[in-house]
Amino acid sequence: MSEEQIPNNQLNIEISEEIAEGSYANLAIITHSHAEFVIDFVNVMPGTPKSKVKSRIIFTPQHAKRFMKAMIENVEKFEAMHGNIKDLEEIQFPVNFGGPPAQA
Repeated sequence: MSEEQIPNNQLNIEISEEIAEGSYANLAIITHSHAEFVIDFVNVMPGTPKSKVKSRIIFTPQHAKRFMKAMIENVEKFEAMHGNIKDLEEIQFPVNFGGPPAQA
């Protein structure tokens, strides 16, 4: 379909295989200035003193608010289908997450 045939309300989005694989993150660090919101996604491994940012997304304030609304809507839909998501404060993890202690 050529660009001329794509209706105005549709967006043709492509994704590379590398990006489609995704990156796991269990921590998001959010900072902001007057002009932008920065979200760093991090994979923190238990017993490891250092972690790396896996991905950084930069939003305008308007897009950050739209993203927040979309996340709220999607969490509500998920919970309607699968039940309430327990907050991490409600879940007791063993200190070593069930695995052996990390060694350097």
